[in-house]
Amino acid sequence: MNWPGTLLNGRPRLHEDLRFHGRHRSAHELWLVIVDASASTRRHRALSDGKGLLAQLFDDAYRQRARLALLTASGTAPNWRVQGLKASAGLRNWLDGLGAGGGTPLLAALNEAGRWLTARRKRFPAEQQRVLVMTDGRVKEGLALPCLDCPCLLIDIERGPIRLGRARQLAGQLGAEYRHIDEGLSS
Repeated sequence: MNWPGTLLNGRPRLHEDLRFHGRHRSAHELWLVIVDASASTRRHRALSDGKGLLAQLFDDAYRQRARLALLTASGTAPNWRVQGLKASAGLRNWLDGLGAGGGTPLLAALNEAGRWLTARRKRFPAEQQRVLVMTDGRVKEGLALPCLDCPCLLIDIERGPIRLGRARQLAGQLGAEYRHIDEGLSS
């Protein structure tokens, strides 16, 4: 009920004299997080540091009432953990149990994410989608990357004395903003 708007016209006598606030809901946000949890991310505590950043991201998503989708790339194939659900405290348990090992199916994960985002856009056209990719960039080169068609941020978790710098190249190929984990999300 819009009381000031109603009372400015005098005492309401009919239903038509009442003024109401319009319902304005902003579009939901969806944050798709793709985590490279391959064996190479165990080196120099890269994934451990990445988990700290993910915990911060999950807290932010909860406060902003964003929906999350989580896709891990480890072993032989990418695995969905959550698909478009509201952020919750249960994500902390998943994060605590996240380990690294196996191969790097990151390119398969990116292709799966591209297909999933396209299908989701058809169901929720007003939804604002964002993608965060966390990787050390150690993937096979020469394969075609999908167009994710939304804002994308790639966090480079490569650590150690010798850095290949492939994550920066991957970000360029994806059209994603690039940041190293040491820079954090807020810079």
